[in-house]
Amino acid sequence: MKIQFLGAAGEVTGSRHLVEAMLSGKPRRFMVDYGMFQGGREATNKNLECLPFSPKDLDFVVLTHAHIDHSGLLPRLCAQGFTGPIYCTNASFELLKILLLDSAHLQRADVERAERKIKAGKWRGEVPVALYTREEVEMALSQFVPLEYQQSVELISGVQLEFLNAGHILGSAIAVIDITEDGAKKKRCVFSGDIGMKGKVLMPDPDLVRDADVVIVESTYGDRLHRSLQDTEDELVEVIHSTMTAHGNVVMPAFAVGRTQEILFLLIDLVRRGRLPHLSIWVDSPMATAATHLTQHFFLQLDGQSQATFDWYKANPNAVDLRFIADVEESKALNKIKGGAIIVSASGMCDAGRIVHHLASNLPRAQNAVVITGFQAYGSLGRRLVDKVQKVRLFGEEVPVRASIHTIGGLSAHADQAGLLDWLKGFERDPNVVFVVHGEPESSSVLAQCIRDELHWHNVIIPERLHTYEC
Repeated sequence: MKIQFLGAAGEVTGSRHLVEAMLSGKPRRFMVDYGMFQGGREATNKNLECLPFSPKDLDFVVLTHAHIDHSGLLPRLCAQGFTGPIYCTNASFELLKILLLDSAHLQRADVERAERKIKAGKWRGEVPVALYTREEVEMALSQFVPLEYQQSVELISGVQLEFLNAGHILGSAIAVIDITEDGAKKKRCVFSGDIGMKGKVLMPDPDLVRDADVVIVESTYGDRLHRSLQDTEDELVEVIHSTMTAHGNVVMPAFAVGRTQEILFLLIDLVRRGRLPHLSIWVDSPMATAATHLTQHFFLQLDGQSQATFDWYKANPNAVDLRFIADVEESKALNKIKGGAIIVSASGMCDAGRIVHHLASNLPRAQNAVVITGFQAYGSLGRRLVDKVQKVRLFGEEVPVRASIHTIGGLSAHADQAGLLDWLKGFERDPNVVFVVHGEPESSSVLAQCIRDELHWHNVIIPERLHTYEC
């Protein structure tokens, strides 16, 4: 059996892992995840790369969850000739109906905006590229096969799949794949996907896996510890209080799926507990609005505290002025608000979507605050803000950064170093090999060494992109 790492190797985005095995006398191939690279021109170039094999040669795809860095190029894969099934959880499939169509829409909108600016002689910088169309998304969605958690399914002869809950976002899964090659014993491969934090808002704790021969584990925050939820709440309360007192706005870039819902539940809960006064919150992302409604549909998959918070809000709807923005004109009107608003908008890394317009309007004013709550990939606009740049280029024009920038890491949907090690300790025997992926070089390197030092697993590999490893 071989695994080739086509993405998320030495970086966080672009998760896609090719597995090859000899089954019933012939080589069979399948992918685990097929995500989009994110963060600047280099990411676009990688997204446009040709695969080292024909998509027609793939038997199936296993998808761990709906985030674009894991799912975002599936429509392109199908358009290039892949016709097999794509397996995911039920909740992930429902989210993908929202997320992938929105991705295609945003790509087309970015291209059309750039074309208008070029025609008017006002565009500077690289021209965006649309990777696929809404029609290609619809075609890809017809190939999905939704599964329940803990439902064991034979995908082809010799390959068995079971999804466990990863506790990351709604529908997120750990993929447990048993492979029995010709003339060989069964090998269990466990793909972590993205592992959630224990005790975090909204999602249950990640399931543990008892046994594995091969483990592929994420390392987004493998080199650091998150702040405690208490410290996170204290900082968020302070930022909101100080900004509202200065008659400014709080702008919160947030991934439409997962992070937006976590932020809403946390803000409502802080009002419920009297830590924050009445708030005026605008959620300006059609995809986030749809994902929030979908979260209500999968109510029983939430953790107990979030269910209680939601029940309280239904009984006290006037405690928070929560509005979901529907159309573009309403979104533009938000930029006329000079103070007192909390604006939650996508995309989470600030590279696309309505958040870019809100940043263009709010960054130049010192009384405003931008609260970064999620990972910002190298090269992304969000990363440049975190790195305290003095100005950014938005829509072909330079915008000064005078608003205060706050990074609140305790809201991350990813486990930190301790959380990842805690999840790995659930294995009752040492795996034959562990591949550390989905992290920037320092994060992956530090986590790999921690695994060697603390768990005494010695065959720990940080794979290189496009390299193939025998298992």
